[in-house]
Amino acid sequence: MPWQKIDPIMLDVGVSSLCCKIYPNHPKGCPNFNKKKGCPPTAPLLNDVLSFESPIFAVWNVFPFGEHVEMMRKKHPKWTLRQLENCLYWQPKARKQLRYEVRKFIIDEEMIDDPRNPPLTVWCPEAHGVNVTATMEQIGVKLEWPPKEFAVQVVLIGEDLHGDDEVC
Repeated sequence: MPWQKIDPIMLDVGVSSLCCKIYPNHPKGCPNFNKKKGCPPTAPLLNDVLSFESPIFAVWNVFPFGEHVEMMRKKHPKWTLRQLENCLYWQPKARKQLRYEVRKFIIDEEMIDDPRNPPLTVWCPEAHGVNVTATMEQIGVKLEWPPKEFAVQVVLIGEDLHGDDEVC
């Protein structure tokens, strides 16, 4: 069962500074920072979008990252490790698997009592100030940073405070 009730562990509002960290080919950090809806610095904190008075669930997908890298190595033996691990080649499949788990959770747990008030899905909890690593550790799910054997993608689902049904 890749879902469980959780108590989100929040970070301080300065967490958005992580989005500005330099990484290869991105000297200013994440290109979505201050551009994409739901991304910092304009993303509201989780307690401004989800009700902490109602249950909040983590739904996750464990993607076999190490197997993917080895498969890519066999297909492309001359590629560098950076090319083999490139997120463009594994994230679409992992996200598809995560969307499947979210739909299954909502249906199996009968989360839609009233179609006018569906549960809110927070697709990027980090952007909303959640320490995803610590939150998942408290339910026994370990995240690898950076991923080597597996990559875990996590969304949070709960009662919406404002009538949206999805937050980036």
